[in-house]
Amino acid sequence: TIPALPEGILQLLASGVKAGERDGTLAGLIDRGAGTLLAHGMARLIELGFGFLVCDDLDVVKKTRARAFFDENFVMNDPEAESGVRYYQGKFLIRTSKPEDDMNVYIRFCPDSDRLFDGGDIDPRHIVKAEALTEEEAEQIERDPERIDLVIRFKDIKAILGLIERPDAGPVQLLLENQVQLTGNFGHMFKFGAIGKNVQLALDS
Repeated sequence: TIPALPEGILQLLASGVKAGERDGTLAGLIDRGAGTLLAHGMARLIELGFGFLVCDDLDVVKKTRARAFFDENFVMNDPEAESGVRYYQGKFLIRTSKPEDDMNVYIRFCPDSDRLFDGGDIDPRHIVKAEALTEEEAEQIERDPERIDLVIRFKDIKAILGLIERPDAGPVQLLLENQVQLTGNFGHMFKFGAIGKNVQLALDS
C-alpha cells in the first residue's frame, strides 16, 4: 500500500511530520492530521487496488487472470462447507502506538461472501472492505475477538512513512527494530503477506 500512495501525498505527509518536529506547538495537530489523511488514503487505495485487479470490464485474457488471482488468494477448499469451498475472511487492524496519531485502518477480506459474485462474475466491491477509524472505534474493535484476527501496530506515523524508503523491509526486521508490534493470530500475518506479494506480482505483470 505504501509504495502505491501518490508521491504528492507522501511528500505532504512527510513534510507535515517534519514541520511538527520543528514547531512543538503544532506537533500534535500536524501529526493528527497526517494520521487521518494517511488512514483514509490507505483505506481507499486498498479497495481501489483490489477492484482494479478483478474489475469486470476486462478483456477475456485479463478476466481469466483476475479469476485466477481471486481463486489463489481467497478460495479455500472446505469439505464441511455447503459448496465445498469457503472464502478467506481475515480481519486486520493497522494502527500506531500513539493515540494522537489517529491512524487506524480496518481491513476485512470477503466480509459478505454471499455477495462476492454478480451473475457469475466477481463483484470487486465485495472482495475487500477498508475503512479509516477513529481511536475510539479502533479500540472497540481491538477488544472484540470476533471482529479482529491480527493487529499491526506501528510505533508511530514516521515508522510507516519510513517504509517508503525501505520497501523491502520484512516483518521480522521491523519487529527486531521495535518499529511494529503484532497481536493476534500469526497465521493471518503470513496470509496477509502472501496476498500482498501476489498483488505486487499481479500489478507488475
